Amino acid sequence: MGILSIVQRADDGLAALERVLVIALTAAIACIMMAQVVLRYFFSSPIFWAEEISVQLLVFTSLFGLSLLTRANELVSIDFLPRALPERQRHALFAALGLVMFAILVFVAWLSWNWIAQPDVRIELSATTQLPRWYSYAVLPAAATTMACHQGAALLRHLAAFAGARS
Repeated sequence: MGILSIVQRADDGLAALERVLVIALTAAIACIMMAQVVLRYFFSSPIFWAEEISVQLLVFTSLFGLSLLTRANELVSIDFLPRALPERQRHALFAALGLVMFAILVFVAWLSWNWIAQPDVRIELSATTQLPRWYSYAVLPAAATTMACHQGAALLRHLAAFAGARS
């Protein structure tokens, strides 16, 4: 079993975990908001934290959904140049662009992990729930890290395809 197949299996496993997470978070948002509507309009007793938690869950869902789009290579792109290139040059271009994106994602993950480790960030509390805000902030470095993992796997796939493609 080669390194590429090991990386691909790990990438598949990470994507499956993210998919389950996104589905669970979306279901949680729907349940919280439906309970909020029922309690507010039928019992005049709203859940005071429903909107704040739902917005946080929506951000979590969006960031991990973006990570899944990164893995599936379904981000918005302009592809007239790659389509015009022969297969080998196309993989070389994708590998070069993938390397740039990988470096950016690793840098963003590193910056955001360092940011949430700051003492002033760790003591900040949410106004409604009084939970530490770094729990919510931690989704950015986590999602950037998973995006970097997916981008790294894609980079290896393009490099392997470049090495195996004919001129």
